[in-house]
Amino acid sequence: MNTTTTPAAFRCGYIAIVGRPNVGKSTLMNQLIGAKVSITSRKAQTTRHRITGIQTVEDAQFIYVDTPGFQTRHSNALNKTLNKTVTNTLTSADVILFVVEAGTFGAADQQVIDLLPKNIPVILVINKSDRAKDKATLMPFARNVAAKFEFAAVVPVSAKQRFQLPALENEIKKFLPEGEAVFGPDDITDRSEKFLAAEIVREKLFRLLGDELPYTSTVMVEKFEEEGALRRVFCAILVERDSQKAMVIGNKGARLKEVSTQSRLDMEKLFGGPVYLEIWVKVKSGWADNEAGLRAYGYE
Repeated sequence: MNTTTTPAAFRCGYIAIVGRPNVGKSTLMNQLIGAKVSITSRKAQTTRHRITGIQTVEDAQFIYVDTPGFQTRHSNALNKTLNKTVTNTLTSADVILFVVEAGTFGAADQQVIDLLPKNIPVILVINKSDRAKDKATLMPFARNVAAKFEFAAVVPVSAKQRFQLPALENEIKKFLPEGEAVFGPDDITDRSEKFLAAEIVREKLFRLLGDELPYTSTVMVEKFEEEGALRRVFCAILVERDSQKAMVIGNKGARLKEVSTQSRLDMEKLFGGPVYLEIWVKVKSGWADNEAGLRAYGYE
């Protein structure tokens, strides 16, 4: 009697993570891949780029694509570009994770559902399910949202607590196409260290300034040098008015110094070596409503 079994075919595919702002998409991707490659904060629209996070296991490679939260609050060129990033990512994915916050579903969530393609498997991910005050309401909420679209699966999770993430991975794997790995087994992102450095500084800005920080602020790395294990990073924070520049710098430079210190520590942790970091603030009015300017600053 032959007891040998045929090994399962390797699976590899792209998984788009979509949803309205602040449902925890970036935190979910970071937890799934086990590394921080997408920045997080409470400020809406923290993610502004198509960020790829890669997780490789014995029989599969998951290529997660974190997207900006689809929103309608701002109608400038920046927001239109970000929304276009979301729609383009949806059409090129093998699997889509539609993320909602447990107990909360509104017009912004419905707008994302209206964008979901019918020919790609979509998994409904109910995040922050550990925060539900009355757990008995979670199932009716899930049924209500699930009735709005033909989802391939429904998985309640808590990204921060890693609750149900293995179950989510198992569901995703079912829908990944068979094929060879696209990236190396140790790769965690396709983004450069220069790009990640700018994102880290932007995260610290959002976290330290909160709602004080203008929506249109951004960060540009003007020089990135490697000398052995040392990285030298020189970057500019772009704001639109002089008053915003003063806000970012803070009293006697205290706020900018805190942004720099926290950013450097995070970079050293991510890059695995010492970092020399210089940050300054520039005034560049109107950059967020100029399509040519957006391309110059790395917005696709």
